[in-house]
Amino acid sequence: MRRLQIQSVFVLTGILVCLATLSAQSVAIKLATVVPDSSVWDKQLKQMAAEWKQATWDRVTVTVFNGGSQGDETSVLRKMRLDALQAASLTVIGLAQIDPAFNVFNVPFFFNSYDELNAVVERLTPTLRQRVEAKGFVLLNWGHGGWLQVFSKRPVKSIADLKTLKLYTSAGDDRMTQFYKANGYTPRAMAMTDVLTGLSTGMIEGLPTPPVAALAFQWNRQTPYMLDIGLAPVVGATVITRKTWTRIPEADRAKLVESAAGVEKRLQVDVPKQDALAVLLMQQQGLTVIKASGPEWRAEADKLGTTMRGEMVPKDIFDLATKERDAFRQRAPSAAPGSPPAAPAAR
Repeated sequence: MRRLQIQSVFVLTGILVCLATLSAQSVAIKLATVVPDSSVWDKQLKQMAAEWKQATWDRVTVTVFNGGSQGDETSVLRKMRLDALQAASLTVIGLAQIDPAFNVFNVPFFFNSYDELNAVVERLTPTLRQRVEAKGFVLLNWGHGGWLQVFSKRPVKSIADLKTLKLYTSAGDDRMTQFYKANGYTPRAMAMTDVLTGLSTGMIEGLPTPPVAALAFQWNRQTPYMLDIGLAPVVGATVITRKTWTRIPEADRAKLVESAAGVEKRLQVDVPKQDALAVLLMQQQGLTVIKASGPEWRAEADKLGTTMRGEMVPKDIFDLATKERDAFRQRAPSAAPGSPPAAPAAR
């Protein structure tokens, strides 16, 4: 009888140890993003969450909070530093608050095509990963968001028209707001979640946004004109706090990285197609597309780019991106500056 009791104690102890081990390895991740519910980005993030859960046998679970429900990206980063959130899919606006190096993707007309962009991103990734990790985050993947065009309440046909327009810029990035003011523009800083209200009340009269986002957020209902200018790509990324990442067993991390890379590849293919489709759908709803033309646009872009080097983008990052971009152009000449970006080549 005593032997049976001892065996029972050993069995119970073993069960408790196993449960404790599983509990220690279980990581629950809250991931926040401003992307709309059921959008292409939201679907990809939720697919990744399902893959992470399956690949780790429920040891890692992800809950996606979309639509800006956790606040703007400044608020999301603050919550991540407090461990109220553990991960986020951010636009360059949020990424630049982690490190200004990400502002290189905001330089007007710096990139001429998706293939060019993807090539430069690939070469910059190791450097940007290091910079992000030094700030307490881990870069999981890139998330492409389309190409910026200017949507407005009234037609914009010249630089002068654009400078008089009350343009949305992100709250929380005062340097960017002051940069635009110094160059003669009329920025109005607010949270992305307040854009529709801003358009409805007249606080802003236009905004740079990719067509797929204009349609998804329904901003196009307030902005019946689109300046087809190919301003810059929208580059985002998913990051997780280093504190959370190190809690995940190393063997599991490899599976999660593979899944995150799959999201990146699918968005590279899907988003450019959806951007083009969004323009067609909005034209059917009354959108007027105005093609930017004339040398003044190129001259203005060159001026802004030169000003951003060192001011908004660290010089070493700006120069590295320029070097890799120019090397790509020598290997595969891309579209002319300011023209609609070509869809990425098949991979």
